[in-house]
Amino acid sequence: MRRLLLLRHGKADRHSAGGDRERPLTRRGEEDARRIGEFLHDEGMTPDLAVASNARRAKQTLERALEAFPAHVTHLIENTIYLATVDHLVEVLRQTPDKVTTLLAVGHNPGFAELAYYLAGSGEPADIDLMRSKYPTAALAILDFETDHWSEVRRGAARLHRFVTPARLRGDEDDDPD
Repeated sequence: MRRLLLLRHGKADRHSAGGDRERPLTRRGEEDARRIGEFLHDEGMTPDLAVASNARRAKQTLERALEAFPAHVTHLIENTIYLATVDHLVEVLRQTPDKVTTLLAVGHNPGFAELAYYLAGSGEPADIDLMRSKYPTAALAILDFETDHWSEVRRGAARLHRFVTPARLRGDEDDDPD
């Protein structure tokens, strides 16, 4: 089995003097990223590898989420994830080494939401409906594949194990989609 933890970056400032790639997380974005990391740790979902886009908000989301893990998690920055298409994201996913059983990927919409929809062929209907209705900042899709090889990942091959949003973890009723 392979598990993909597909995390959209946390809430970011609307503007940055350095352009879109340099937009930092807001305080809420940092808190939500930490909350998602704590959820992953508490659920025993330690990634073997974590990969993030090179945008500042994605790197900061990864850093805050990984603070929840007592041991070092190998991580890297993948420049091509920034604003990537589903086709490109699938190709990146297929190149993941098979020794990695749990992969955490941190990136952006619309690509990450579209990738989650593309991969999820089954799962709890309420979670699938929620995920398809909106994929807010710091939302996490947990996707399981019944395969030994990342190279075999394809459309509809995953089971959506769970869709987690910061608002659900906080006990709020609604997520801010930005």
